[in-house]
Amino acid sequence: MKLFEKITNPREIRRKLGLNQQEFWSRIGVTQSGGSRYESGRNMPKPVRELLRLVHVEQIDLSKVRREDFEIVEYLKETHPDLYKSLRKAVRAKMETQESGAEALLG
Repeated sequence: MKLFEKITNPREIRRKLGLNQQEFWSRIGVTQSGGSRYESGRNMPKPVRELLRLVHVEQIDLSKVRREDFEIVEYLKETHPDLYKSLRKAVRAKMETQESGAEALLG
């Protein structure tokens, strides 16, 4: 989340991503007019904030996430904690490399 760590306003996140309101808000199931109200300072419900974080900050494609994925992660944590920690470390290293590249592009 380092790339958008200091951004507290959804408008700033949207602009950094180069998306219009329709593109940005529709990805998390919010209408353009609803998104406009949030960008103007209206209180954003926690589920909307969390979806915004997952989709636009963490860059998770929710259409690809399945319940089974969470079950696999839990199983791996419980039965092979060392393997889970090793995989998590490798993914974090990969993400840091990608974030460095994205930050370089955004300047």
